[in-house]
Amino acid sequence: MKISFYVLSENRAQDFLGFICQLVQTALNRGSQSLLILTEDDEILSSLDEALWTQDATSFIPHQCLPSIDDNDTNVADNIALAPVLLGAYMPADFNGVVLNTTIHPVNHFMAATSNAHPTRVLEIIQPNDTSVQEGRNKYKSYQQLDYELNHFKV
Repeated sequence: MKISFYVLSENRAQDFLGFICQLVQTALNRGSQSLLILTEDDEILSSLDEALWTQDATSFIPHQCLPSIDDNDTNVADNIALAPVLLGAYMPADFNGVVLNTTIHPVNHFMAATSNAHPTRVLEIIQPNDTSVQEGRNKYKSYQQLDYELNHFKV
């Protein structure tokens, strides 16, 4: 699996949601795969939900928030058919596509042993603060141990 780390500058970090929207649009433009934005923060989820609809005055990024994991909705195909971008706090069992991870955990933390999920690529965002940098280093080490292809970009 290919893992890309995006290390944000101070300027980019000030528009964190805008950067995520741009990254999502770029990923969608470059491929036909669905995209999952993983977040465990309800505030970020709500803000992203709004930002994806209003990112650009002339367009929007169609998306859908995943139901609560307690709802036992394991059939994601219908959700993906409705919108190419999913937002949620878990990885659906049958997800195959790009994952944009905003959590403190590596993506493999969200892949259950019985899951059929096979992300093709992971996008990690590192903000310019000590906590985010340390979390990024921890994720990098985890991915490195799994022999994933790692690269990073300073933006």
